[in-house]
Amino acid sequence: MTQSQATFIVNLYHKAGKLVVYIFLGLFAFITIFPFVWSAILATHDRSTMFARGISFALGDKIAQNYSNLLELMDFWTGMLNSLSISVIGTSFSLIFCSMAGYALATYKFKGRNAIFGVMVGSMMIPPILTLIPYYMVISTLGLANTHLAVWLPFTINPFGIFLIRQYVVASVPKDILEASKLDGASEWRTYWQIVLPLLRPGLATLAIVQFVFLWNNFLNPLVVLNSPEKMVITQMLRGVQGVPNTPWGAVMLGTTISILPLIAIYMTASKQMISGLTSGAVK
Repeated sequence: MTQSQATFIVNLYHKAGKLVVYIFLGLFAFITIFPFVWSAILATHDRSTMFARGISFALGDKIAQNYSNLLELMDFWTGMLNSLSISVIGTSFSLIFCSMAGYALATYKFKGRNAIFGVMVGSMMIPPILTLIPYYMVISTLGLANTHLAVWLPFTINPFGIFLIRQYVVASVPKDILEASKLDGASEWRTYWQIVLPLLRPGLATLAIVQFVFLWNNFLNPLVVLNSPEKMVITQMLRGVQGVPNTPWGAVMLGTTISILPLIAIYMTASKQMISGLTSGAVK
């Protein structure tokens, strides 16, 4: 076998390997995206056309009727506004508090730092369902039941957010910059606000997406503490109509599709920063 033939075979194997990878990635992408596309298609049908035939990707003409039914079943836009306010406020406070805690654990040396960090990381292994009853007892004792504050406040400081920011500070914030700011007479707050935070933008974007999606999709906690219809979030409202007789699934699918749009918007806005935050630590 000549050298040119060997080179050709090696290149052929490389191309075949890339083709297999692309096929698997395309398949996984299709599996991920298909439920959202399918819900959007079903949003254009009603019960009569939805269950009258097998799987069909044809669009229906019932979207206006489904939207009218959706508004009759629930106060849809109030639920959307409630979810949006909870997600935005909770995410904003979470970015501030988690960045402070992560920065402190990464840069300051104090007694018990490693123990605190270890306990915090260990708490991530506790299933959230186990904390549901203590969560309700604390909220009830504080008099925060049936308030939006009870939905987002307990989750503004979460172990994953602190862990993410702490690791990003270690990987991406040079100690020389911090020492230079101290030599220039900058206060601790000014160092954090004007020097550290701008360097943390990729990590903060990652945390913002994760936290926003969590608060938006949160169902159990609002179900436990919110009971007034005007204060319910969109996940509660959509789940509540699934138990009525002759459930209008077209309206439910339309509401589900619309409720996904804010998640797509926040991801499209911060996706580049998120990818940078996920890869920068490994590269450095």
